[in-house]
Formats: sequence, C-alpha cells, structure tokens
Amino acid sequence: MSHHIVETRDLHYTYPDGSVVLKGITFRITHGESVAVVGANGSGKSTLLLHLNGCLKPSSGEVRIGDFPISRENLKAVRRSVGMLFQDPDDQLFMPTVFEDVAFGPANLGLAASEIEERVAAALDTVRASHLKDRPPYKLSDGEKRLVSIASVLSMSPDILVMDEPTSNLDPRARRHLIELLKTFTHTKIIATHDMDLALELCGRTLVLHDGRIAADGATAELLCDRALLAGNGLEVPLSVQDCPICGRPKKGD
Repeated sequence: MSHHIVETRDLHYTYPDGSVVLKGITFRITHGESVAVVGANGSGKSTLLLHLNGCLKPSSGEVRIGDFPISRENLKAVRRSVGMLFQDPDDQLFMPTVFEDVAFGPANLGLAASEIEERVAAALDTVRASHLKDRPPYKLSDGEKRLVSIASVLSMSPDILVMDEPTSNLDPRARRHLIELLKTFTHTKIIATHDMDLALELCGRTLVLHDGRIAADGATAELLCDRALLAGNGLEVPLSVQDCPICGRPKKGD
C-alpha cells in the first residue's frame, strides 16, 4: 500500500446515540509531515483520529491512505501502515508482560519467532525501555506505559504514527523524554494534543478543530501565536510564548 498520503474528504460522523461529532472534515497530509490536531474538549479530535486506521467508519465521506480508501478489504494493510497510539495506555496494553504486548502485533502478522524477537528488541531499544521487557504492564509508571505503548506500535513497522494525547499524565521529565524521542522519528506524525508547546516544538503544521469542523489549517508557528484565533476556539497560546506571569514582560521575539 502506498503511504504517501493521509486524506479525508468531507468526513462526517454521528455516534449511535445521535451525537454529531464530525461535520465535513477535509484535509490532505503528505509523507513525512508532522501535523498537530488541536481543539477544545468535544471538538472531535479523538473521533477524527479513530477514523485514520479504521477504528471508526465514516457516516459519510471518505478516508484515504495512499491511493486507496479505507475499506473492510484493505483494513489489515491500513493498520500495518498506520500505527495508532491511544490516549490511555491501559487501552493498549493487555498482555502479561511487556515483551508479549510488544510482540502481539508482529505475532498476528504470522512472522517467525526470530523476527518477532528482533522487532520487539528493536522497538524497546528505540524507546529506551529494554529493561522493562519482563515486567507486567500494570506495574509500570504512566511514563513507562507510554513508552511501551509506542514500542508496541513501532514493532509493526508503520509508516504513519497517529497519536492521541501522547503526553497526558506524564511528569515533566517523562514528557521531555517523550518529546525528544518523537523528534528522532522520521514517520509521518499526526498528533492530537492539548499540549500546545508540544505542538509548537514537534509539528510544522496544525489543524484547529472546533465543533467538528476545521477552523484553521496552517503553519503551527503562525496559528499558535494567533491569540484571537485560539481564544475563539477555546484554546490558549503555548506557555513558551506567553507573557511572563511574574514580571509581565513579553517573551523574547514578541
């Protein structure tokens, strides 16, 4: 499957209870881009992400990975190409040990045991979590769970990483480690986040969602410094560019 494009075309989604969440989302992301998806709670961020590897099926409209729309027939290929990191690591980790969790995806591809072991070792080494391989996931810290969740995605060798609130519940040191790790990844990255500083640091492009629609789509450095735009969509500028709360002086470059 070609992986050079992630595209939605007039995407609509209504939950079974009648809640209309997505109301005509259209965008195109090319290979190698890092794109933040930001918006207030209820704007549709998580619902949008769940469409990008077929966890949800559009009520109308289309999601395309490469040259093909996501369909039942190509769902396995889509999920090999698009790795999904859920907001809560406990939704992703369910095996008795870290090794088994990271090995779960490759094992379901029918790979040989030796290749599974190589993939697990490489993925855990990438996130610097090799020392956790024999630990039960429920005994890990939130930061460790997040790293293992990423390793479980990397073990599938995806081309695209879709991440929902990757820094949620992390302490400052774990957050910084994760950001530095994500900087090293060359994958296409689509990151839904409330962490505006992460978006500013990692993503060259940002989509601002509001009430199930795209309110803005452009360069992160411009959109996340537009106080009127952000305020109108229930957001604030990143802390790194806010005026100093102690002395009141503007940040350098303001």
